[in-house]
Amino acid sequence: METQAQGLLESEPLQGVDDDSVASADFSSMLSEEEKEELKAELVQLEDEITTLRQVLSAKERHLVEIKQKLGMNLMNELKQNFSKSWHDMQTTTAYKKTHETLSHAGQKATAAFSNVGTAISKKFGDMRNSPTFKSFEERVETTVTSLKTKVGGTSHGGGSFEEVLSSTAHASAQSSSGGPRRPEEELQC
Repeated sequence: METQAQGLLESEPLQGVDDDSVASADFSSMLSEEEKEELKAELVQLEDEITTLRQVLSAKERHLVEIKQKLGMNLMNELKQNFSKSWHDMQTTTAYKKTHETLSHAGQKATAAFSNVGTAISKKFGDMRNSPTFKSFEERVETTVTSLKTKVGGTSHGGGSFEEVLSSTAHASAQSSSGGPRRPEEELQC
């Protein structure tokens, strides 16, 4: 069963596995009994050393966690530090610098293009305002405003601003509600 599981787990072709087993069989047959005993003893010693090193590593990791807790360092701080270090490392790479330069250059060109478009639009509005059609429209609006002023404020306010028209209208309405000037007919009845 064990050889079948090893065969399934191996990623090398079947022929390669056979070559390895033949080579190891030939090598083990060349060893003397004394050499085999020495290798077995060395194997046991290495396994003991690995176990000891794992125990020491585990103890040192626990001690590290205790020191970090005493210093107030937690997982979030470590992640932030790792992230900032990784970000700094990435920014110093050549690919990042080239990409940053390219995008910066593209951004400058886009800004210049938008500026040119804005200037062109402003110029078009200026041209449109100076056009005969717009001037005709502007004159119509002025005529309408002037006629409204005359209707609301009377003929005494031939020009004037919109605020003047409003104040004169308010003054006229105040006089009419407070009685206004006396009519000659009222004076005769006295």
